[in-house]
Amino acid sequence: MSHWLAKRRTVQQTDMIQRFDPRFWTVNFPRPAMASVVTTAADAMRVDVVFQKADDLVGLIWESEDRWDHPLLAYETRQDYSRLTLTFRWRSSGIVALNAVNGPTLTIEGRDASGTARAWYVRLWNYADGSPTDALIRLPFSDLAGGFLLPSEADPVHPADIDRMFISLVPPGYAPGSDAAYANAVEGWAELSDIHCEGHRPMLEIGDVMVPPHGLAICTGYDDAYNLTPARVLRQVRGLGYRGSINHYIGMSHFFPLAPDGVGGFVVDGALPAMNAAAKAWQEAFFTDACAMGYTVIASQSYELLAQHCPDAWQQRAQDGTPARTGWSPPSALLSPANAEAMAWVRKVGVELVALLKAAGLPVRHQVGEPWWWVTADRRICIYDNAAKAALDGDPVDIPDLGAPLTAAQKSLLDAAGTILAQSTADLAEAVRTAAGAAGAETLLLAFLPTVLDPATPDARRANLPVGWASPAFDVLQLEDYDWVTTGRQSLRDEGRRIAEERLGYPRDRQHYLSGFVLTGTNAAVEWPRIDAAASEAVALGVAETFIWALPQVSRDGFVRLPEPTGDNPMQSFDDVLFPLSLGRDASVTPEFSTNVTITASGFERRNSLWSDARLQFDVGPGVRSEAELGELIAFFRARRGQARGFRLRDPSDFSSNGMTGTPTPTDQILGTGDGATARFALVKRYGDSEDAQRRRITRPRAETLRVSIDNVETGDFTLAPLGYITLASAPPSGAVVRAGFLFDVPVRFAEDRIDISGAEFAAGEAPSVPLVELREDA
Repeated sequence: MSHWLAKRRTVQQTDMIQRFDPRFWTVNFPRPAMASVVTTAADAMRVDVVFQKADDLVGLIWESEDRWDHPLLAYETRQDYSRLTLTFRWRSSGIVALNAVNGPTLTIEGRDASGTARAWYVRLWNYADGSPTDALIRLPFSDLAGGFLLPSEADPVHPADIDRMFISLVPPGYAPGSDAAYANAVEGWAELSDIHCEGHRPMLEIGDVMVPPHGLAICTGYDDAYNLTPARVLRQVRGLGYRGSINHYIGMSHFFPLAPDGVGGFVVDGALPAMNAAAKAWQEAFFTDACAMGYTVIASQSYELLAQHCPDAWQQRAQDGTPARTGWSPPSALLSPANAEAMAWVRKVGVELVALLKAAGLPVRHQVGEPWWWVTADRRICIYDNAAKAALDGDPVDIPDLGAPLTAAQKSLLDAAGTILAQSTADLAEAVRTAAGAAGAETLLLAFLPTVLDPATPDARRANLPVGWASPAFDVLQLEDYDWVTTGRQSLRDEGRRIAEERLGYPRDRQHYLSGFVLTGTNAAVEWPRIDAAASEAVALGVAETFIWALPQVSRDGFVRLPEPTGDNPMQSFDDVLFPLSLGRDASVTPEFSTNVTITASGFERRNSLWSDARLQFDVGPGVRSEAELGELIAFFRARRGQARGFRLRDPSDFSSNGMTGTPTPTDQILGTGDGATARFALVKRYGDSEDAQRRRITRPRAETLRVSIDNVETGDFTLAPLGYITLASAPPSGAVVRAGFLFDVPVRFAEDRIDISGAEFAAGEAPSVPLVELREDA
């Protein structure tokens, strides 16, 4: 499968939108406040806000440059707002009203006529007609002024160079700089409807690309998309060709309500609802819109919680009491599967997700995402919080290094921890099924193999891939291995899948695969091709669904997955059978190159070699020696449906890595040099001894003849993959030379859809012409 990293839109389809289209506004705010924006009509949007402190401020934002959409779907950048007028109806509740001090203010950021960066503060009440909570607002940008009182404090806006603008929303009793926490969160909302833009250039060009469906699904995450409208997120999903399922992670930082902790912070409280009002409004809109567009949604939740909001007692801890922390910034904590309060809260969230899915008309699909006992960077497992210790007989044995050889007691402790983890996920799945009712629920478990099957900690699987997860504990097993994918560790990927399948027993048609993600955009050019290839590999393996993780990185880097060409699947248009007749001396073999030769006016030649490898042509007709062989040829031709299907052919003049026909040795051909990470190498044969030797890819080796060596030492610790790739059990060290020897066949097809045979001519000794042509199977 091919892909593309789009940097900008060029010849792709475009459309026009009205400037200030509700779908493309965003929200922003400092913690611990919360807000979301959803579209309620083609010309309307609603902002829901949750204030935790007296100085909380939420901004509703329009940006002149689209920084959030995929390059092929973004709207054009236009910073000139001159002679433009924006009008809308304003309604609000639970926030400071339009006419009050600190009421909704339009902050405009840009540059003045001299090019100096500055901001203007436009009081919306000065441009309103109506009541403080229900008014028509008209903003003529060429006649707009900041200042509280007009005209005495007028500060004229320069409209020709604006970067962004935002409307500030604050709670009643707003006190800038105050850390005073509300005992109970204050909720409010604002609605902008009848949004209309007129005047000079009121429309914006926007990408209207519709990538054909390519068979992959997509992952999204609320922590990454909370500031966007659900309509904007789903527009990208559909435009980029993703269909079927959306794996939607509700995150670990934005969806929950908070309560003051008494020491200046805020924590999750199990007595509060499962979701805060702003997050719930967003999820409701996302699920409803996804259903209307024909998607199903897998609601994903994990055992992670933003550390600053996680109750101390809920957190996993190492033996010395150090709390488990991920490497994100800010870090998240890991919830202890043994803590009854924490797990009750997790189940409460799961039940709420079920209710949201059902209300939207979606089938219930629920994922338990990456549940595990955390392992620190120095290989200490965090199974020693008070609740876990109590569940593990009160005084569990210490495991100071999970990578060191373990005693029987230490292994037994890990098995017991795995039992606790498996029971906690079983309880969550059962709560989901019960909430789903008669309609039923599909339960899914996501395992991150590079952590749970890290070769440096081989016994970690006892705790973090427990046998209690074995089929049929869940309906679907989801696997992801992006740390191994993006670093090219194919041998670890293959071994990890093998272990997971053997240990848990889920067949491929009850598996999903998540391929991704690219952490930093600077690595996009290297890592996206590996992610794309891993997705294609999962499809070929026959898993039920394959996902790209995740949409924010897809949009940031311009990743575009392209569909397979129409027609037969290349993997299905080849029959792995050998041409039935031995080629006699009369059969012909013709290697062919393609070279463009240009003769200049002075008679000199310029030659451009268009093919890096020769393409072979054969005529096997002269090798047919009897009527029995003729009948066998015709039967074989009909079974291949003429040109439709490829097959193997043994070239009598060149079939070995050792010279042309010699016996293979493990050092015949250099496949590559180790880098400490790569374990997958393509079989090749070189013709010539110089650095410019002609390189031929071997895609149809004879498996039983394959011999492999590393630095001239033969090894049998490898597997042979389709199309002539070997995967070593472990990546060779940097500088180690990988070599191989083998016999091979040529992939070919019939060159024509007909064979002309005359019985009389054949009886007279005249052979038919049966041309074959070599297939290019791999670049």
